[in-house]
Amino acid sequence: MQPRNMSMSGVVDLAAVKAAQEAKAKAEQARAEAARHGGAGAVSPADLVLDVDEAGFERDVLQRSAEVPVVIDFWAEWCQPCKQLSPVLERLAVEYNGRFLLAKIDADANQMLMQQFGIQGIPAVFAVVAGQALPLFQGAAPEAQIRQTLDQLIEVAEQRFGLTGLTVDPEAEPGGAAAQAAPAGPYEALLNAAAQALDAGDLSGAVQAYKNVLADDPAHPEAKLGLAQAELLQRVQGLDPQRVRKEAAEQPADVQAQIAAADLDLVGGHVEDAFGRLIDTVQRTAGDDRDAVRLRLLELFEVVGADDPRVTAARRALARALF
Repeated sequence: MQPRNMSMSGVVDLAAVKAAQEAKAKAEQARAEAARHGGAGAVSPADLVLDVDEAGFERDVLQRSAEVPVVIDFWAEWCQPCKQLSPVLERLAVEYNGRFLLAKIDADANQMLMQQFGIQGIPAVFAVVAGQALPLFQGAAPEAQIRQTLDQLIEVAEQRFGLTGLTVDPEAEPGGAAAQAAPAGPYEALLNAAAQALDAGDLSGAVQAYKNVLADDPAHPEAKLGLAQAELLQRVQGLDPQRVRKEAAEQPADVQAQIAAADLDLVGGHVEDAFGRLIDTVQRTAGDDRDAVRLRLLELFEVVGADDPRVTAARRALARALF
């Protein structure tokens, strides 16, 4: 079962748009939950290196990646370069003292994971940060190169996703409470239902599931983000992209044409184009038309995330256009 925030083949690729916002929200939720329970506790050095299989992949890699970067080492018993690389990664996992977890996956015994990651040869090293899979390197790389790659990974995880790693206590018992999977939250079933509806193309079902969460918890970050994304996909469903773009180009004063084209821009990953189109339209319009464009722009800000620098720049441009 794949997680809600890791989609290798979703209905549309919004990963680049939503990754940072969703990851930060999850990290903040995890930290808040830990604080309510008196802190997450510490892990032992032995808990920094995990043997992972397909059955435990979601729990041990994807869920843990919401609190700490997880480096994946795909290896096999017959692979001689693996025997050189794996001990180095294990030693560095302990040396880095909780800044990342190392998940060791036997390639021969976990062919489905090999296929999902598109691996053609081993050793192969990936990272998963807040549910997002990142290729690191293939082959038995020199230790200096490995350290450089890990340093870059940790920097990105902390700066973009707010993941600061785990507390390591040499006195802690291996496999203690801190190493266990976090309990499912009160809305886990609804959020899973929304994700499954999205995977099945049931956008109305996804929208309703997110609304059900927000009816009880209006500030729930994952539900707010999911609803904004699901409603965006719902709006562009059935549109003829060529026709929409043609109408927008030929009728710059047509507010609805510009709004529809901006939705398509965002779904296609053209974030700045979507924002720029609507800000230009705000400058050309007044009254109810201007307000409709402004509200759609605010909805698209919600999809991308308030911390994204493109949103910050667009908010400033919108303020200049309005005032």
